This record gives sequence, structure tokens and C-alpha cells, in this order.
Amino acid sequence: MKVNIGSADKVVRIVVGLALLSLLFLLEGKARWFGLIGLVPLLTAFMGFCPLYTLLGVSTCPKR
Repeated sequence: MKVNIGSADKVVRIVVGLALLSLLFLLEGKARWFGLIGLVPLLTAFMGFCPLYTLLGVSTCPKR
């Protein structure tokens, strides 16, 4: 797996992921489980790899 997520992209993914996870505590009923979607941006940020970016040929990582 090549790293294809840059540092600014990581920060955005972490913020969005935490915001979505907070829905688990803010919403009631079945709608609260949509907050689990926040795990996806968190996992991709910590791995530094996004499979969708690979399919689209995108990389926000600076060239070495």
C-alpha cells in the first residue's frame, strides 16, 4: 500500500470522522448509527491510504 493521503487531508479526515462519530451521542433512535460512518475517514487517515483515491488516480501526498 502506497501512502496517498497528505497531512492536510489527514487533518480534514480526522475532524470529519470525529464529527460523524459524535452523532452516536447526539442523535436518538436508529439515526444515531449513521455515526459509525465516521470510522471510515478515521481509518483511512491513520493508515494514510485511501482505496478510492487509488481507483481515481488521486494523491494528496507531496511528491518525493
